[in-house]
Amino acid sequence: MNSNISDKDKRDWKNFLSNNEKVHNKDEKFLDKKASPTKSFDLHGYSLDEANIKISEFIKDSYEKGSKKLIIVTGKGIHSQNEKDPYISKNLGILKYSVPEYIKNSNELMSLISEIKQANKEDGGGGAFYLYLKKKPIR
Repeated sequence: MNSNISDKDKRDWKNFLSNNEKVHNKDEKFLDKKASPTKSFDLHGYSLDEANIKISEFIKDSYEKGSKKLIIVTGKGIHSQNEKDPYISKNLGILKYSVPEYIKNSNELMSLISEIKQANKEDGGGGAFYLYLKKKPIR
């Protein structure tokens, strides 16, 4: 390492240290100034049609308000009344599979979403999923 520092560099360093002006943080644009909290919606007790309407409204509203991450709780379907309908699988919960499918088949909703994935155990595991929303363009 070169230990010879020029006189100009020494003057520049002294000027820098004596100057009270703040240094611009070049990484500032990457800092999330308004970190939006994760929002969640629990669909327990909703029929499939009601759940689809509510989830559509929830996603659109959350997007408009600038939310980034949503937790959708569908439940695992273990208390489902499926056994009363012979045309529905007794092994599958209605909302657990149908709500994500409804979202994926909606071009309008998918235009607001960047990613869908299963929730971690602490957020509901197999009975919930995450929606990561796209950033709303500034107008």
